[in-house]
Amino acid sequence: MTKEQFSGAELVVKTLSALKVKYLFGYPGGTVLDIYDALFRQDDVEHILVRHEQAATHMADGFARATGEVGFVLATSGPGATNCITGIATAYMDSIPMVVLSGQVPTELIGDDAFQETDIVGCSRPIVKHSFNCRRAVDIPNTIAKAFYIASTGRPGPVVIELPKDILTPQNKVDFNYDAQVNMRSYNPNVKGHHRQIKKAVQAISQAKRLVVYAGGGVIIANAAELLTELVEKLNAPVTNTLMGLGAISGIHENFIGMLGMHGSLEANRSMANADVILALGARFDDRVTNNVKKFCPDATIVHVDIDPTSISKTINAHIPVVGLLDIVIKQLLAELEENQFSVNEEENQTWWQQIAQWRAVKSFSYEQTDGVIKPQRVIESMYKATQGDAYVCSDVGQHQMFAAQYYPYAKPRQWINSGGLGTMGFGLPAAMGVKLAFPDSHVICITGDGSIQMNIQELATCMQYNLSVVIISLNNRSLGMVRQWQDMVYGGRHSSSYMESLPDFVKLAESYGHVGMQINKLDELDEKIEEAFAIKNRLVFVDVLVDENEHVYPMQIRTGAIDEMWIKKGVKS
Repeated sequence: MTKEQFSGAELVVKTLSALKVKYLFGYPGGTVLDIYDALFRQDDVEHILVRHEQAATHMADGFARATGEVGFVLATSGPGATNCITGIATAYMDSIPMVVLSGQVPTELIGDDAFQETDIVGCSRPIVKHSFNCRRAVDIPNTIAKAFYIASTGRPGPVVIELPKDILTPQNKVDFNYDAQVNMRSYNPNVKGHHRQIKKAVQAISQAKRLVVYAGGGVIIANAAELLTELVEKLNAPVTNTLMGLGAISGIHENFIGMLGMHGSLEANRSMANADVILALGARFDDRVTNNVKKFCPDATIVHVDIDPTSISKTINAHIPVVGLLDIVIKQLLAELEENQFSVNEEENQTWWQQIAQWRAVKSFSYEQTDGVIKPQRVIESMYKATQGDAYVCSDVGQHQMFAAQYYPYAKPRQWINSGGLGTMGFGLPAAMGVKLAFPDSHVICITGDGSIQMNIQELATCMQYNLSVVIISLNNRSLGMVRQWQDMVYGGRHSSSYMESLPDFVKLAESYGHVGMQINKLDELDEKIEEAFAIKNRLVFVDVLVDENEHVYPMQIRTGAIDEMWIKKGVKS
């Protein structure tokens, strides 16, 4: 009996099916039409047709962040591939597992500047974890399997595969050689912390009088949130999250002292500044956390745990580095604490918590409610009340992002979806669409602004095609709010190109795509209309909220200062 053979395009689809890939986000074009034909002739992998390739990458990204699975993207060569660059960079900065399948001109034309030829591997090299130039149809299955493995293990990230048109053609049939077990000699991420470093870490923790646990997105990526909570409770230590780490411990947990960094709480930043030991878990000491690195926590012993050894001591020197996967390392720390019969020094611990309570009493997230004016903070509070805290919140980038981080307590990991490292405007809507595909019965919110939403607003058409009933809440301040805030604070109030002098009627725009549009411009109708938006079933609802255009995000670190040197309110420093 003759063994069945397949074209390269069919091998792509068969491999995705073998990897149990449910969704492929993409946009067709000449070099990948053979793959689209192969997709048409099967039912295992569902293709989601976006209206722009950048949106495909953000949808795959949002899907990956919410589920922990690998997001898959398909784009044609040239402009299709280059349109993916922003989304690839977004995933790279936030360590999100993604595989991008890019078409390419036929092998014999590569390098000839053929129609729609771009060296996508070269273009994306600085912003991928790895990339492959696949040149033979027979290599397709194991190339995709390797890409999947690399993207999802160690420190996750995006992987690009270039597929020339001639290796996909139906005229060329080959065997399906696929090995589910990937072994790569050059790639073996370390997952277990070195036992001597674990002992050093526990010794430092045991001797600490002012311990702070600083938890980042790595905790969420490693599915270590429950272990983090167990560790924090055993130590009775204050815990702060990065922007990417929100949800790693419940936002209403008594040990949680808020987000830290540029727009973090005063108590979080003050606790870090006064700590004698900082246990950093899956965080990379980003500049939006540290402020001036020369002034960063000079009296603290830093224990830094990360899966990526290149992230340790990159910006802040780690006194005790531990390389390993967070869930495994936290288990090691708990076991070592147990073996050493660790117990909290109640007197020192109480003194530390009393000091933190004094900083908390400042209520750095408080704001003044002007009569009749809708404050953006108030919208987030209304959103939290309407959803009872049980929603996936996908954010664009700007003031609304910071308000959503500050005023919506995230109870669980993977609930808060935002572009942290790259700060990509236009991320929110397609990311929310990816989350809604993964969790169709859950509330999924896109919190955005009048600037960000217009970056990928064409995806309202995709939402209609696939019945993606997200709730879009736009904090419309008629400007690029964060840009204007910096212009207020640094540039003497000179608002250069930060006002949106021409905006569409968002209600009519949403309705033109077949969705429900609402506008809220009165404070006394805010709660009722937000409740109404979430009560509408199986329809996308676009809520345009006209908010105070002069409101700033506070607290805010003072540039070049220490981590706890902050503006608390307009004109008021910590």
